[in-house]
Amino acid sequence: MKTTFTYKQVKGCCIKGDFYPSQEKNAPLIVYIHGGGLIWGTRKDMREEQINLYHQAGFNVCSIDYRLAPETKLPEITEDIRDVLHWLQEEGSKTYDFDASKMAVTGSSAGGYLALLSGTLTIRPKAIVSFYGYGNIIGDWYTKPSPHFLKMTKVPEHLVKQLIQSHTIAEAPIERRYAIYLYCRQQGKWIDYITSLNPRLNVAKLKAYCPVENIDADFPPTLLLHGNADKDVPFQESADMYQSLSNAGITTQLITIPNGEHSFDENMENPTVTKAFEQVISFLKSNL
Repeated sequence: MKTTFTYKQVKGCCIKGDFYPSQEKNAPLIVYIHGGGLIWGTRKDMREEQINLYHQAGFNVCSIDYRLAPETKLPEITEDIRDVLHWLQEEGSKTYDFDASKMAVTGSSAGGYLALLSGTLTIRPKAIVSFYGYGNIIGDWYTKPSPHFLKMTKVPEHLVKQLIQSHTIAEAPIERRYAIYLYCRQQGKWIDYITSLNPRLNVAKLKAYCPVENIDADFPPTLLLHGNADKDVPFQESADMYQSLSNAGITTQLITIPNGEHSFDENMENPTVTKAFEQVISFLKSNL
């Protein structure tokens, strides 16, 4: 049975996680980070089919919230990921039955990015699985207007300003926040809104938040999954991350989903997706 916990409070905002226990004793733990461009989403976004799949394979599952941008900036969001890993190791392991030495971080899209970023922190997981995540936030795809999103209805800046809250938030539905992301992609201003830094003038500062630039010998084994027809996050992001990890001698694997678009894993009935999750389970069992 799911239980909800609060792992930190900031400015009156409770940041929570949902723990889904395995029936097996002292089983490994999978920490899931939701996507949403760091702008929307909630721990409740994790699909029930995936939770059940991990349970059947003998894993505990924990889906977490983190503070959302642009109300909170990327350095503080990164702190949330570090803090939840610390909380789970030090406090969560006293409350829940799991093996704190066998913890993996998974995530999709922006959650995949944060999962990869967790491999650069002072507290690191033992393995990482990134679904269509990205390693380079200062590439042209994020700092210049997106041809794909420019085909959509243009979002005016005044609407975006109306949607931004005056207080810290850690949960938000896509319906209330997607326009912020769409505006950022149409204008090439995602970095500006997420960090308040100019990507042309603050390259050195921003590289600290690019996983592909911060791979060391202790980077965890990493599995990357990406559709080669993704119009939101370019497939090349995972390809580049795979190459850099391989060059550094890190255990890594890239699973390409043929004709797979963004959020391909929502279609769990697709045989290609089913096979991909079998490979995810195998990777996790081999590296935890």
